[in-house]
Amino acid sequence: MEEILPQIEEILTIYGIRVIAALAIFIIGRWVAKGIRKLLRRLMTHAKVDKTLISFICNLSYVVMLAFIIIAALSKLGIETTSLIAILGAASLAIGLALRGSLSNFAAGVLMIIFRPFKVGDFIEGGGASGTVEEIQIFSTQLKTADNKTVIVPNAKIFGDKIVNYSAKGTRRVDMTFGIGYDDNIDTARGVIKEVIDKDERVLKDQPVVVAVHELADSSVNFTVRVWTKSSDYWSFFWDTNEAVKKRFDSEGISIPYPQQDVHHYQHPS
Repeated sequence: MEEILPQIEEILTIYGIRVIAALAIFIIGRWVAKGIRKLLRRLMTHAKVDKTLISFICNLSYVVMLAFIIIAALSKLGIETTSLIAILGAASLAIGLALRGSLSNFAAGVLMIIFRPFKVGDFIEGGGASGTVEEIQIFSTQLKTADNKTVIVPNAKIFGDKIVNYSAKGTRRVDMTFGIGYDDNIDTARGVIKEVIDKDERVLKDQPVVVAVHELADSSVNFTVRVWTKSSDYWSFFWDTNEAVKKRFDSEGISIPYPQQDVHHYQHPS
């Protein structure tokens, strides 16, 4: 027993030092990797690189550095990393088949960075969700909805579906419909609508303004209104114009009819 104890102490000393060294490599390496990621983000921000590209490159570089740190820590433990890499290479095929969805999300993220259908800060609709793009990560895209909810959408779902980017252009056309009664004067209603639009400074004067009778509907004569505004003014103009036209119609005695039907009753002699 006295001969075995020194051997145990020697083994514990050797492997204890290796374990401590491996933990030190992992902890310090992870700390350094985070520092490099922050430095990389700061440098690219100073160079005015697009926010979308900054987020993606920083996340990807951190994952790559972390993989090297783990391999270095295992090597310090005495594990043959060459054999480990070979085993990982063989296992990666099976893992890749099992994680086809994750790989497709990664590939979609790379393609979105290359083709850039949208960028951070754009308001988009895609993958069954809509909101302002906050971050494009390796496997998913983070959106903030209008009511301040966070939505995480897989990249493959966004890139494989129709993407509507409401912020891509600086201007947008506002389409509106106003209905009046059949007994109301069409010229008066058209003049009221044009007057409301002409007084609004948000309307772009270098773009055509359309106020036309679009439809003789079942219960109303419908005007189509098409004007152009800045993208940032779209909703405020839409809401304000609806309210202003309604108030002017009321003051001018122009009715906005409810849906109605004429029912004719015939009585046949028995």
